[in-house]
Amino acid sequence: MGSRTHLILVAGLATAAVAAGATAFAACDRTPAERRPASTPITSQPPSASPSASEQSATACSTGGPWDCEQQRRFSAASAFLAKKPGKLAVIIHDRTTNAVWRAGTTRNTTWTASTIKLAIAATLLEWNREGTIALDSTDRSNISAALVSSSNDATTALWSRYGGTTMFNHFRQRYGMESLAVVSGYELFWRNLRCSAEDLYRLMLYVLTDLPAADRDYLVGRLRGVASNQRWGVWAAGPNLQPGNKNGWAQKPDQGGTRWVTHSVGFAGQNQRYVVVVTYSMTPSGSMSGGIHTVSDLVATIFGTPVPASITLP
Repeated sequence: MGSRTHLILVAGLATAAVAAGATAFAACDRTPAERRPASTPITSQPPSASPSASEQSATACSTGGPWDCEQQRRFSAASAFLAKKPGKLAVIIHDRTTNAVWRAGTTRNTTWTASTIKLAIAATLLEWNREGTIALDSTDRSNISAALVSSSNDATTALWSRYGGTTMFNHFRQRYGMESLAVVSGYELFWRNLRCSAEDLYRLMLYVLTDLPAADRDYLVGRLRGVASNQRWGVWAAGPNLQPGNKNGWAQKPDQGGTRWVTHSVGFAGQNQRYVVVVTYSMTPSGSMSGGIHTVSDLVATIFGTPVPASITLP
């Protein structure tokens, strides 16, 4: 082969390599909204090890998946953050535009629901009212609003007692797919004595946003966006630009031979409630309410690229 032919062949190979690299970069840089929605949820699990910041920046993002490069970097940072926390911490993010789902932590671990179950109660009563099974009066509607906005325990107990807790409990499991929802061992069936997993709360929130009639869905979305200051944490840390809404639960409960704080947050963020967001945290006995609330909030802030520590309001 002559030297001129050799030079032409090398130049051609170099041009092809540059073109391939540009194509890969473009694919990696696409936003989720620019991808074709999947027909079924795509689950992405976090890495088993927690990479250092330098390792994360040096690792090229995978191309062709449902999450763009920036979001993959945020997920890596969130996985590293989660791995350092004691107790059982879990997070689920579902992009309803692309139908992609990302999970990290102990998403199937069951723990006390605390006040997150109030969302299931409210959704159930709205459904039954629309179906004609019950007729909500002004007191009921005031109690539903108070249970969601200010997390009123008294309002929730009034609704539970009036409309039959056992029937509601079965509805949660069968209609919303809260398969691992159960009564805490040794306690009576009551809304304050239930336990569930992050997966259960995820299915509940997805049902509210996807399957409820529009008027009932919009009512719940409005209430969750307008929560009182004692619930402006957790999913709230996604930031005002994403118009988040959430139902939080926080309580100190006996569990596994000790007393532990649980700090949970279930809700949504993004235009048209694009992202379903669920974070559950069952702490070790040495944990505090403040520590748990900051942890779930900072995890959400890391995932959505807002400042950490998150700007939140403690109860």
